[in-house]
Amino acid sequence: MIDILLIIFLLLMLHYSGFIFSVYRGLNKLSFKENLNNEFITVIIPFRNEEENILRCLKSIEALNFPEVNYEVIFVDDNSTDSSIELLNKNITSNNIKVLSLQSKNSKRGHKKAAVKFGIENSKGEIIVTTDADCFHGKDWLKTMILTFDTNTAFVSGPVEFENNNSLFGKLQKLEFAGLILTGAGLIGNRTPIICNGANLAFRKKVFYEVGGYEDVMNLSSGEDELLMQKISAKTNYEIKFCMNKKAVVKTEPKNSFKEFINQRKRWASKGLFYKNKSLVLKLILIFLFYFSLILQTIFGIFYNGIFLYSLFVSLFIKMFSEYLVLRKGTEILFDKSILQVFLLAEILQVPYIILSGVSGMFGNYKWKDRELER
Repeated sequence: MIDILLIIFLLLMLHYSGFIFSVYRGLNKLSFKENLNNEFITVIIPFRNEEENILRCLKSIEALNFPEVNYEVIFVDDNSTDSSIELLNKNITSNNIKVLSLQSKNSKRGHKKAAVKFGIENSKGEIIVTTDADCFHGKDWLKTMILTFDTNTAFVSGPVEFENNNSLFGKLQKLEFAGLILTGAGLIGNRTPIICNGANLAFRKKVFYEVGGYEDVMNLSSGEDELLMQKISAKTNYEIKFCMNKKAVVKTEPKNSFKEFINQRKRWASKGLFYKNKSLVLKLILIFLFYFSLILQTIFGIFYNGIFLYSLFVSLFIKMFSEYLVLRKGTEILFDKSILQVFLLAEILQVPYIILSGVSGMFGNYKWKDRELER
């Protein structure tokens, strides 16, 4: 029985390490090449109850280094109950920015997708760029994202980073989030797009409609980003790219509490249940089982047989080594190197957090922007 368990744990470790090393190889394949692009752009920013953040977002958008005649910005209000929309309307100074309001819906799913879809339906742009109202942007953000497009590119994922936070919890979130973004980037580099973030992405409107937009996923609470990217990858021959340029980084605030953090990760984890690619779902299940095996090896090693502690040490060493390579590569190009200061602590906390968010993402509802949402 011990031999069988050790073999299972070994196979899970080999699968996980192979996955992370493939991410590292994918990152090394990425480069930034500028392409001339004169297409009209629409930036869509859905929002709900963002009175604390929306003016900072607006200020960064109005300061963009991009010709005003070449793009428009559409803020889409998703039934805010605070002063967000009033603040926007009072402070907009650019002629290419407008605010639309989504009609109220009682559904417990698909609100953000409905807001983005409404923005697309009212857009003039050939390329749609989406970001969030709790984000702020460097002056060259939009220009850098658009330069990534060539005629065969349908979708561009961009980097997102948590703003510097002096708290330990903020630093841990920043490291963990950087790991997620880099994983998505590496997978795109390997032509197996899985992960992206709706706070910084762009796609061709005609391709959005070619693949049916959000029609088959409107019943889901999240997934307007990853599920669309995966659908474009599966149904078309267009390229999907990651914008590997620091000027394209969009920044946002980390969560203030552990409860908010877990609720967000629960929402993100729920998307994996609805991936169409079954081999991809299997891969994610095996990754989750690897994390669970680390807990089992700890328990078995302490209470049953010490040999499991040796297998645990090997698994943790290979896990940490491969993940460190990915993070170090990311800090060389995109992110702040200071995040590596909390790497060891993050590794200790990551295992129970992954299990907690993964399990909770499969069951029950979660809150988003003062709404109780179903999976």
